[in-house]
Amino acid sequence: MTPGNSVAAASSSFWRDRPVFVTGATGLVGGWLVRHLVAAGADVLALVRDWVPRSELVGAGLIERVRVVRGDVRDQEMLERALGEYEITTVIHLAAQTTVGVANRNPVSTLDTNIRGTWALLEACRRSPIVQQVVIASSDKAYGDQEVLPYTEDAPVLGRHPYDVSKSCADLLAQMYAKTYRVPVCVTRCGNFYGGGDLNWNRLVPGTIRSVIRGERPVIRSDGRFTRDYLYVEDGARAYVLLAERLAANPALAGEVFNFSYEQRMTVLELVDRLLHAMDSDLEPDVRNEASNEIRDQYLDASKAKRMLGWSPAFTLDASLRATIDWYTRYFAAVGGTPQPEARRG
Repeated sequence: MTPGNSVAAASSSFWRDRPVFVTGATGLVGGWLVRHLVAAGADVLALVRDWVPRSELVGAGLIERVRVVRGDVRDQEMLERALGEYEITTVIHLAAQTTVGVANRNPVSTLDTNIRGTWALLEACRRSPIVQQVVIASSDKAYGDQEVLPYTEDAPVLGRHPYDVSKSCADLLAQMYAKTYRVPVCVTRCGNFYGGGDLNWNRLVPGTIRSVIRGERPVIRSDGRFTRDYLYVEDGARAYVLLAERLAANPALAGEVFNFSYEQRMTVLELVDRLLHAMDSDLEPDVRNEASNEIRDQYLDASKAKRMLGWSPAFTLDASLRATIDWYTRYFAAVGGTPQPEARRG
């Protein structure tokens, strides 16, 4: 499938005119998710806290095709009002503080947003009788650091560092609301997202691409041997859409957790090398070995999603990296340059 043309993956008959509430709509995955939903004919209500003019939601003009409620995901009263007044039937919760370094430096804001924001949303859904499907975005970080790899969904959630703990708690809250209150919620745990629209230059893929475009050595703050798996943002958006559809067809899925991953683990250095090769660059990474409070090896088993949901990725790693590079090339050409240099984080 050609990156950028995958919106047809959503079932238009299911989504046409369906009132859908998306939190985190200005984030990396949120923008692409809204694109999919709008293309399928959904009636999207996007929660926006901060105005992000260069986000995919705003920059691609998607915000003009959706309804917007301004507010903070921790505001339960606002959430209940939005769900009720807009008669929302499907909720996809992406809003979170997602940067590990920020969580390490300022754990309180991360814990507050990621944990309290999740329970506020789930409680609002519990109090909204017409909500029929809720998809909560957790993370592979919820598993914490475990000896058995790859992670399967029956592994315990054992976060120990601030970001990981925030996702472990949010994950458990979702399962609690499904089990105790019969809220129709499922949880996703995805590999590391990448793709056009991520303007957090501390992340590995956008930071590396920006460095190469500038002719600078990409900085790797770990030793480069940390192992991860990665997921292109459009495949992530498709996964959320598919899970909501499957939950509607089979309400017994409520409470289930699903991993989504290419199941193609690689080190940080291997991924950077792929990007350098794709950009015809002979720059050498600057490996600083400064990382702390991060899990060394993490990768997922996605066989449950393939078996129970019929999910499969639409993109190959190399094709999606090429599409990502093309997005940033266009972006920097449009903005007429790049921001001031800063150390890359990855």
